[in-house]
Amino acid sequence: MLAEFGYGVLLVSFIVTIYSGIAAFLGVQNKSASLVESARRAQLLTFPLLSIAAGMLIYLLVNNHFDVSFVYEVTSRSMPTYLRVTAWWGGQAGSLLFWAWLLAMFTSAVTIRKWDRDIEFLPWVIVVSSITLAFFVGMVVFYENPFTRFWNVSGEIVPSMFSPAAGATLFTPPDGRGLNPLLRHPGMVIHPPMLYLGFVSFVIPYAFAMAALITGRTDDRWIRITRRWTLWAWLFLSLGLVLGGRWAYDVLGWGGYWGWDPVEIAAFMPWLTGTAFLHSVMIQEKRGLLKHWNMILIILTYALVIFGTFLTRSGVLSSVHAFANSPIGPLFMAFVSLTLIASIALLIKRWPEMRSETEMKSMLSREALFLLNNLLFMGILVVCFWGVISPLASELFTGTKITVGPPYYERATGPLFAGLLFLMAIAPLSAWGHSTIQTLGRAIWKSALAAAILTVVLVFTYTQNIYALIGFFLIALVLFATADEFARGASARMKAQNENFFLALARLMGRNRRRYGGYIIHVSMALMAIGILGIEIFQIQTQGTIAAGEELNIGDYTVQYQELASWDDGGAGVNYTRSVVDIYENGIFIGKLYPRIDYYFDSQQNMTIPGQHATLKDDLYILLVDWQPVSSDGATFKIYVNPLVNWLWIGSLTFLLGLIFAAWPDRDPADEPVRRKVSAGNHQTSAAD
Repeated sequence: MLAEFGYGVLLVSFIVTIYSGIAAFLGVQNKSASLVESARRAQLLTFPLLSIAAGMLIYLLVNNHFDVSFVYEVTSRSMPTYLRVTAWWGGQAGSLLFWAWLLAMFTSAVTIRKWDRDIEFLPWVIVVSSITLAFFVGMVVFYENPFTRFWNVSGEIVPSMFSPAAGATLFTPPDGRGLNPLLRHPGMVIHPPMLYLGFVSFVIPYAFAMAALITGRTDDRWIRITRRWTLWAWLFLSLGLVLGGRWAYDVLGWGGYWGWDPVEIAAFMPWLTGTAFLHSVMIQEKRGLLKHWNMILIILTYALVIFGTFLTRSGVLSSVHAFANSPIGPLFMAFVSLTLIASIALLIKRWPEMRSETEMKSMLSREALFLLNNLLFMGILVVCFWGVISPLASELFTGTKITVGPPYYERATGPLFAGLLFLMAIAPLSAWGHSTIQTLGRAIWKSALAAAILTVVLVFTYTQNIYALIGFFLIALVLFATADEFARGASARMKAQNENFFLALARLMGRNRRRYGGYIIHVSMALMAIGILGIEIFQIQTQGTIAAGEELNIGDYTVQYQELASWDDGGAGVNYTRSVVDIYENGIFIGKLYPRIDYYFDSQQNMTIPGQHATLKDDLYILLVDWQPVSSDGATFKIYVNPLVNWLWIGSLTFLLGLIFAAWPDRDPADEPVRRKVSAGNHQTSAAD
């Protein structure tokens, strides 16, 4: 009965969503305010309806209703309650419902805003968001129904929503298969919701962009309305990527955080276009330039969000992140193709009306450097997109599926990322409208000199690797240039307001959140780059089978195997096999680590838990690969030393703080006038301003 009720609510949600879009369209065509208002209320109704359906599914998950096929696939009696709840997005059908639920929440939230100044946008925002929501709810209702039940038909177990034949009876398995152990890690509990939040949030700026194109509003009003939506979308997507990296590092057991997996890249591509969009919209706000380019970027971001969802769920890619083969793949591809074609057609129609208000006159101006920054992001996007689709294209046209691995991505994107670091240092120092080599040189020379001195020190104390030294120089340049911006701004305010340094800095940052939040994000990116350089260039590894009391040496470390124990936890349904190793650095004992392998009886799968000794210098990462009985040879370990990798996680936390600081609400950004007044001592704004 509960499953039938949940499915019925889903069906009603689909009908209400369709009505909302149609009513909004007819309302604007017939100039009927009452019909538009009816559409708005219908869209508001979708969130409580989908919340009821989601509540029904969670109840079934928590209470072991294994007669429901989705519950059987992702839960078991041994799983704790919190994992049964998060199993909602642990399978295909549930994750699509979660996607739709989040989208309904966001569209409802944007619908209840004040529309007095932007009433012409309202019906078209409803139409665009309703089309997207109807697609996802339709996928759940007609193709990936999480409420499908098991039926016994003459001894054969058949999944179906309703009785598939006369005399069929409901079948309830005694236990479920349980969630994939890889998805039980805390990072994976949070990682998918963050990615989905990022994906869904970008639908709102896209809907307003389409509304602007349809209504012919060629100003930047739609950008101001959606500025904070875009920032939060970027925050969630960034956090999702970082959490995914941490999950991979802790669980997948290959000693890294990023493997250029196709599904990883599918989430990374909309982040690239979203980041470019955040930078580019400032040029339109400040200078009235790049109106066409901003529309292209938000259309691409929306298309890549849907495309990434398609890659994850279609089964066309083999990935630890992807779901199994599914019939919805062609439907996703058709939807993303149709929406992309329709969006481009609208843009072409309005193209002549979206002329720039000024011209770009200097190749070293702020807007020119931001445009170059965008082109580098697009270069990385092209590399990633080709790497993802080339195996599919090869298989389609030649019958042979080629493999595109990390070396391709690293060689192709490395110079582009280096260029982004360089622009991150110099772009905030350039002026809007016009800048010269002399003015940039005067602003950057101290930071460049400090970065050069630090690099020389690293040559004698750390490495002579030319690629590493170039990377460290660029990172230092970003850090010193950003610190100089903070110092100059605070010093100018100290003189003007007669305040001490720390008070001046705090008030300056508080009154210029976007600017200084952007600076903090630049610092975080530089810190993350330290970790990326360290593990990519200096990682070392070894593997060996040793008996108790024997050692393995790697770098400055010695790992001595002590003992191994194995036991069952009946309540958790897990067998734990844990080794104990002593670790020494340069002959000095520094502690014990406990790498282990957990075997889950319900899913009959292993999960590898590394032992880690983390410092700012490096991370000693030990995996228990295999073991033998006490009377045999011992245990096999795989050991990595990952230099500087923990700066990646420090930078990730700094990034989160910077973005929250920049996006924290203080006043309505849509009603805030453009701030063109620049303080004498701190006239620059950052790339995130």
